[in-house]
Amino acid sequence: MAACSVGSSPVGSPAHALRRRALGVALALACIAAPVGATGSGATTRHAGESRMSPTAGLDTAACNADAFATTLQAAPDAPTDASAYWLDRGLLQWPGVAADDTGTYRLYHSATGGITAGPGAAVTGADGALALSPIGTPLPPTLAARSDFIGEGVRLSLAPGDVTRVPALLRGQLVLVREDADGRVLAATTVQHPGALDDLFAAATALDDLGATPGSDGTGFRVWAPTARDVSLCLYDDGDGAASARLPMQRDDATGAWSTRLPGDRSGDYYTYLVDVFVPGTGVVRNRVTDPYSVSLTANSKRSYVADLDAPALKPTGWDDTPRPTPLAAPTDMVIYELHVRDFSRDDTTVTDANRGKYLAFTETRSDGMRHLRSLADAGLTDVHLLPVFDLATVPEPGCIEPDVPEAAADGQAQQAAVMAVAARDCFNWGYDPYHFNAPEGSFASNAADGAARIREFRAMVQALHAAGLRVGMDVVYNHTTASGQLERSVLDRIVPGYYQRLDANGKVTTSTCCDNTATEHLMMGKLMLDSAALWAEHYRIDSFRFDLMGHQPRDAMEQLQRRVNEAAGRHVNLIGEGWNFGEVADGARFVQASQLSLQGSGIGTFSDRARDAIRGGGAGDKGAAMFTQGYVNGMHYAPNAHDTASRAELLHAADLVRAGLAGTLAEYVTTDASGATIPLSRLDYKGQPAGYAAQPGEVVNYVENHDNQTLFDVNAFKLPADTSRDDRARVQVLALALNAFSQGIAYFHAGGELLRSKSLDRNSFDSGDWFNRLDWSATDNHFGTGLPPAPDNRESWPQMAPLLADPSIKPTARGIAFTRDAFLDLLRIRDSSTLFRLRTADDVKRRLRFHNTGPAQNPVVIAGELDGRGYPGAGFEALLYLVNVSPEPQVLPIDAARGRRFVLHPVHRAAGAADPRPHESAAFDPASGHFAVPARTAVVYVIE
Repeated sequence: MAACSVGSSPVGSPAHALRRRALGVALALACIAAPVGATGSGATTRHAGESRMSPTAGLDTAACNADAFATTLQAAPDAPTDASAYWLDRGLLQWPGVAADDTGTYRLYHSATGGITAGPGAAVTGADGALALSPIGTPLPPTLAARSDFIGEGVRLSLAPGDVTRVPALLRGQLVLVREDADGRVLAATTVQHPGALDDLFAAATALDDLGATPGSDGTGFRVWAPTARDVSLCLYDDGDGAASARLPMQRDDATGAWSTRLPGDRSGDYYTYLVDVFVPGTGVVRNRVTDPYSVSLTANSKRSYVADLDAPALKPTGWDDTPRPTPLAAPTDMVIYELHVRDFSRDDTTVTDANRGKYLAFTETRSDGMRHLRSLADAGLTDVHLLPVFDLATVPEPGCIEPDVPEAAADGQAQQAAVMAVAARDCFNWGYDPYHFNAPEGSFASNAADGAARIREFRAMVQALHAAGLRVGMDVVYNHTTASGQLERSVLDRIVPGYYQRLDANGKVTTSTCCDNTATEHLMMGKLMLDSAALWAEHYRIDSFRFDLMGHQPRDAMEQLQRRVNEAAGRHVNLIGEGWNFGEVADGARFVQASQLSLQGSGIGTFSDRARDAIRGGGAGDKGAAMFTQGYVNGMHYAPNAHDTASRAELLHAADLVRAGLAGTLAEYVTTDASGATIPLSRLDYKGQPAGYAAQPGEVVNYVENHDNQTLFDVNAFKLPADTSRDDRARVQVLALALNAFSQGIAYFHAGGELLRSKSLDRNSFDSGDWFNRLDWSATDNHFGTGLPPAPDNRESWPQMAPLLADPSIKPTARGIAFTRDAFLDLLRIRDSSTLFRLRTADDVKRRLRFHNTGPAQNPVVIAGELDGRGYPGAGFEALLYLVNVSPEPQVLPIDAARGRRFVLHPVHRAAGAADPRPHESAAFDPASGHFAVPARTAVVYVIE
C-alpha cells in the first residue's frame, strides 16, 4: 500500500487540486488495495448475481452521474407486498395468524430476480427453488423469546440445518413464505421481515469501527453495511457538483455483510456516493445511488457525501485544540438548560453582521445582543444551551432558500400567515426534526453549504464560542425516525438495506407513530448507528449533553449503552435527557423495555415531566377549542376564574399537590400529605391515571413549563388568564411559572425567550412557520404577540378563539414589562445558583431536607411553601431556606408554626439594590413571634437563615 501512496495536502489547497488531477483515474484504479480488514472470520468473496469485475478495473460512471437516483434493473410487479411473517434468527421463522395445527405444507420460495407469483389457489411460479420448512413446538431460548415477544401467535417454522447455510445468499433476493395444500396450491403467502435473521447472521458488524469514509496519509477506506445488496460500487467526485471522476467496485465481507474498498492517499476533500444493487420488495432489483449513512459532511442539499478526517487541522477553527471546556458539573441537578434554535438566535438580531445572521458563526460575534444576553444568563447561573436539531436535516434548501415578504397587517389578520405558508416548503426555517444524515452538521446554518469543510469548521466555532462564554453545549438528537423510507430520494438507510432500519408493523409497513418513519434501534445496526453517531458528536464536536426526541421509542438498554459510549468518547460524563413519552407501537413495553418515564428508574437518564407542567399551566400540551382556556395553578384556576372556568376547590388542591410533586423532583418515594390529608408517596398521587411521582433520583427528571412544542408560556396564559388581567400581572404570572420551575428539584429546563415573554402569535406548532412566527428580540422591545393569526395548517380551527385575543392591545406587553420579566428571571437563576439546596443530589437528600408547609385539606391553596434544611449540606450556603409562591392576585398571610422564633430574612438576591422585583423587599414580611409570612400578590419570595 505504501508504494502506491501519493501523499496528502491540506484540503482545498492548490496542491490538493493538483494531486487529484495528477493522480488520474488510471493510477487510482491500479493502486486499489485489498478490502479494509474485516471483523470476523469470513473471507471476502463474491456470489452468484454479483459483479465479476476485477478489483483493479474501473466501472462505467454513467450511473454515478444519472439524473435518476434509482433505476429498476428487474421489476417484480406480481410479488406479494405484505410481510406478516418474521425471521426470528437465521433458521427459525414465525407466521402470526397461521395456527400450528393448520393442514398444509410450508415452503420458502426464492428468486434472484424477483419473479415469484404466489396467487391463492394456484401453484407458485417464477421461483428459482424452494426450501422446505417444518413446524416446531419447542420453546424459544429466553433471549430470543424476549426479543420476539411482540410477534403475534402463530406457527413457528424451522429450516433444515443444511439449508441454513444458504440463508445469507437467499436474503439478497426475493423470498416468499407459502402454505400449500397437498396439490401444491397456495393457501396463504407472505414475505418475511428479516431483521432477526440479519442480526443473527451479521452480529460481527457491530464491532466495525470504520464505517463511512476513513481518510489517512496511507490510504482512504470506504465501508458500508449492506448485507442484502447484490453489488455495491463507489462513485468518486472531485467536487460537490461536477461529474464523477471514477466508479470503483467494492468487496463484500461475508462475516459482517459490509462492503469496502481502499484507495491510495488521503482523499480528504473529495465527495462520494454509493451505487447499491438490491432487491426491494414490491419493486424488484433496483440500483440506488445513495449517500453514506455515516457521512460526516455533505455538499449542498446533501447530494453527495464528503470525505473528511475530523482530526485534520484544516477543519478546526483557530484555537480549537486549546480552548478549555466548561468545568464538568458536580451533578446532573446542577444543569440549568436553555433551549435555543440556531436560526432564531440571530436571524433578527441587527447587531449581528448580515452574513452571519441565522448561522453558526453568529455565536462568534461576542458583542452582539444575543451573545450579551447569553453571557448574562450564564453569569446568573445558566449552564447549558441546548440547540434544536443541528445535524443534517432534509427540509431547508441549502443553498437557495427564500425569505417571504410578510406584509404588516392587522394583529388578527390572515395575510401574514398566508405569505409565510406560500413559501414554507422553500424558506430558510424549520425546527429540524426531519433527520437526513445523523453524523453531519446541517448545511443551511453554514456560510457555504456547498463546502463540506465549512459546516464542520463553523459548527465547531459555534461550540467554541459558547464554551468561551462559560456555557456547555447540548444537542437535540432525533434517532427515533427518518425523514423518509422506502424508495424515496431522501431515504438513505432503507435504500441500502430495505426493511431493516425502520420499525415495521404486523403487515410489514413502516410505523409512523413519531409523526414520521420510525427507526428500529432495537435492531443491532440501527442501534449501532445511534451509538456511533452520539459518540462522534461527543468526541469531535465536544457536545456536553444530549436531548433525545421521543426517547421512549428507544430501548432502555440502548440508551444505557449510549451513556457509556459518549462518556468514553468525551472523556467525561455526558448528560442525557429526553422525552420519555409512552405511546405508539412500543407503548407499555410491547417490544422492549423502553427509555420512558416509568421505565428509566435508576438509569441516571433524565426524562421531561408533564406532571407539574400541566398543573402549573393548566390543561394539556395539545389542547384545542374550549380546552385551551382550562386554567392552571398560576393563571387562575378557581381563585381567579376566566369566562370558561369551571374548576372546583378540590381541583385546585389537586393541582397544588402536583406542583409540590414537581418541586420534590417527581420522586416516586417522596412522602407528602395530599389534599385529602393522607400521607402517601408521590407514586400514589394521581396524574391522569398515572403515578405523579416516577423518578428514582432527582437527576432523572427534567422540569419545564414550556419548550419549542405547542404554544409559548405567554401565549398559553393569553388564553387562560382572565381577560381583564393587566399587562404587569401577565408578566408576573410568567415569572411565577418560571420560579416554580427554578425552585424544583431536578434538572431545570427553559425555552429561549420565556424570560422575554416570547410569543409566537398563539401558534401551537411553529415547526414550519418561518422566521415571522419564531422571532426573538434580544433587545427586549417586542415579544411579537399580535403579529397575525398563526399558520392555518395547525391553527385554522382555533382562529375564532385566537382572533379576539390577538386583536386585544391590552394583552401585548410593553418593553418595560419584558425587561421586568427578563431581570426577574435572572434573579431566579441567581437564587437557584446560590445554594445546592435547590439542586439536591440524591433522593435521600430530598426526602430528608425538603418539607412542605401548608398542605392537606385545610391549606391555603394559593400559596406554596417549601423549606430546605441546609445544615451540614455541602454548598448549601444557608442553615435553612424557605420559598413561598403566592399565585393569587391578592396578598396572602400564611402562618407556619415551624417558623416561630426562627431568624428568617430575605434572600440576599431580594435584598440587593438591583433586585428586579421590588415587592419582596417592600411588601413581604415575616413575624418570628407568630411565624406568619406576608406574601405579596403574584410573587415568589425566598427567605433564608444565614
